[in-house]
Amino acid sequence: MKNVTLVELTAFDKIIPLASAYLKSYASKDPDIEAAFELDIYDAPVTADREVVAAELESRASDVYALSCYVWNMELVRWILARLGSALPDAQFILGGPQVMSHASSYVPPERTNIVVCNGEGERSFHQYLRQLLTGEPDFAQVQGISFWRDGDLVTTERPERIKDLTEIPSPFTAGYFEKGKYTFAILETNRGCPYNCGFCFWGAATNSKVNRFETDRVLADITWMSENEFTTIFLADANWGMAPRDVDFTRHMVECSNRTGYPQVISMNAAKNKPDRVADITRILVDGGLLTSQPISLQSMDSDVLRLIDRSNIRAETYTALQRTLREQKISSYIEMIWPLPGETTETFKNGLTELCRSQADTILVYPQLLLHNTPIYNSREVLGVRVRRVPDEVAEAEVVVATNWVTEQDYDEGVWLYYAMQSLYNLRGLYYLANHLDRTGQLAFGDLYAEAVAYFKRRDDSEICRFLAESVAGLGNYYLLNAGRLAHLTLHANRAEFDGLLADFVAGQPFWSDPDARTMFELDLLARPYIYSERARLPDYPFERITVEPYRGNAFQVTAPPRATTLLSELDMAGQRLDGPVLLRHPARRKLPYLRHRTLEENISYCQGMTLHLREMLPEWTPLLLAETGALAG
Repeated sequence: MKNVTLVELTAFDKIIPLASAYLKSYASKDPDIEAAFELDIYDAPVTADREVVAAELESRASDVYALSCYVWNMELVRWILARLGSALPDAQFILGGPQVMSHASSYVPPERTNIVVCNGEGERSFHQYLRQLLTGEPDFAQVQGISFWRDGDLVTTERPERIKDLTEIPSPFTAGYFEKGKYTFAILETNRGCPYNCGFCFWGAATNSKVNRFETDRVLADITWMSENEFTTIFLADANWGMAPRDVDFTRHMVECSNRTGYPQVISMNAAKNKPDRVADITRILVDGGLLTSQPISLQSMDSDVLRLIDRSNIRAETYTALQRTLREQKISSYIEMIWPLPGETTETFKNGLTELCRSQADTILVYPQLLLHNTPIYNSREVLGVRVRRVPDEVAEAEVVVATNWVTEQDYDEGVWLYYAMQSLYNLRGLYYLANHLDRTGQLAFGDLYAEAVAYFKRRDDSEICRFLAESVAGLGNYYLLNAGRLAHLTLHANRAEFDGLLADFVAGQPFWSDPDARTMFELDLLARPYIYSERARLPDYPFERITVEPYRGNAFQVTAPPRATTLLSELDMAGQRLDGPVLLRHPARRKLPYLRHRTLEENISYCQGMTLHLREMLPEWTPLLLAETGALAG
């Protein structure tokens, strides 16, 4: 019997290796393969010790290694492939995944005739590949959808049709492929494909805009299995969760399972692009059911010309604003997703877009770097668009960040990233939330212009640990890393909280608007109301409050008396227009916050902070009219 090891080096720890499991479940349907091959899955996070990973794979001495290749693990895959090729020259290798498909010549030298590359959906190609190995004298030209070297020529075979009836792929969950207790994060796929063809994205380009679905009973059974096997988090892998009416039923089933077993506790999704009402219903079901979730709203850009250039103009921007407004009214967390710099975007349009989003009272605005991903429309048009990239300095990833286009220089790119960090600090993390709204509403300074002024200030403060972190992040492409925003939140809201208070106070004191008494009032509100990301005792900032009166109140709260201009803004932004005629109560509730866990690593705590920034309403303080708060306390 031949040994086959399916290798999956995951983006983070304790997430199921679903791609490898699909390959195994599909191939194992064939009784000949089941009899001739022992298929085993090996997975490890990319953060694992590479020497240990290589040694473990080498010790298996497998006849075949199948490796899944992504932008986040490709450098590590290259290294392991070279190591295994040297140690096991008679082994066969098959590579698959979006990073290598249609790029065999970039990853396989002509002399490595024992390596093939899969160019599309993998299950059928992998099955045919194993069938050829059964013959003893394999002719890989008979395998659909692969590339390989033969006699110095690169041979690429015709791709098979995509699997339309996904029931062809047996469930790896109910088949028992995943050891109970080993994994925390499950991946649920209910369909494959995307009806859109956005320029930066591989999803639609790879699937020809067709969506094929797994049968309903199969999906329900998989959800039940995940719940009964105690998976804390379910990542919904569909490109557009909420596109189909049945997604609502699947969501209800997740809630029902969670109420019965306690799992899952967190749901993460990619929301449907043009179904705001259905997506809002889904999010409400999850929140009402006690599952922690935050609704992503994938705008990518606020500029109509940019959306046209990236073939995204068919996704209506007004559907996003309607969804965001609905979620905000229901006090459900959401976050806007943007990408910098897309083709057509300039620093000015980007800044204006941030201003527009802040005016719309978005909960959180995330700005991702644009990665130049293989097999996407932008990749195929990179020369025409003037795309220039910079490689992320990472020994496991092969990420190339777009740092210039025909519309922005590399210096412009850096300015845009600085602008994002200023917005993240002052808006998302509420550093100058009330002040920024006041300045924008009174016409003194638009949101984006305030952030630009903050950038100039932060650049000068190289004596600050926070500002040094920002400068290093911009220079080193730190925004590529998933936990970068979590580290900034940890610094500004916890570890270096007093330092950030001082930075804010020094910055605003040097601005022309500081002569406005109302601006000073709003700044004092900001200092007092900055959220705590961990569960901890709220403390008064070391600042001489002059415009508002603050008195300690029981239960991690403060009694606040402020001028009418401030309470009016406070009411409009955070209290649904409730009339305020006297003091207000500011309370920092624990909700689902965790304390800073000293027994955990710093990275584990920062990972928690990253998640909390996406669930903003879990960490924001509450404002209540004092009279109402005391009446409620007496009634209770």
